Amino acid sequence: MDHDFWHERWESGRIGFHAGRPNPLLVDHFPKLNVPADGRVFLPLCGKTLDIDWLLERGYRVAGAELSEIAVREVFERLGVAPEIEQTRDLKRYSGPSVEVFAGDIFALTPDLLGSVTAVFDRAALVALPERMRGRYTAHLASLSRAAPQLLVCFEYDRDTLEGPPFSISATEVAAHYAGDYEISQLDRHMLEGGMKGVPATETVWLLEPR
Repeated sequence: MDHDFWHERWESGRIGFHAGRPNPLLVDHFPKLNVPADGRVFLPLCGKTLDIDWLLERGYRVAGAELSEIAVREVFERLGVAPEIEQTRDLKRYSGPSVEVFAGDIFALTPDLLGSVTAVFDRAALVALPERMRGRYTAHLASLSRAAPQLLVCFEYDRDTLEGPPFSISATEVAAHYAGDYEISQLDRHMLEGGMKGVPATETVWLLEPR
């Protein structure tokens, strides 16, 4: 993961990947995770997503990890929460009522720092990583979450016509990374409105259930 690339995007405000609403696939398919009323949901590489607000409004607890401290600060500003900030090894933990976000490299996050989570929603992490890093990331996420149930959002497009991020990730690659720990089900697959940067693309949401 090129830290300088993502830091520059946040510093310059080039964050077209940030959606101004909760992710529709989270809204539509979250019930499939069977998260209890007091459940804690982990959002890897969360940016300043409004998915956090959506989950909090429904009474869930939220944990996130995000490289950019700019994004983390903006989450708490939007929530109207003055966070407690604590340096925890190589990360900064921003925390408030029912929410905490770790600012820094997700690979520096450990299971003991994160604590237990009930489920994972990955709409922006796997697709942001180049191919050489995805195996390391998926193994790390399974360890962090203790293979908690997961909703995973992926895109597919012609790699010869477009270079990510977000990267194109096939069903075969999803199986290669996750089939050892999870039963994998496709919940939805559709053409992405407007394509990916003008290139035709599909968007798929997968349900990963621990074996």
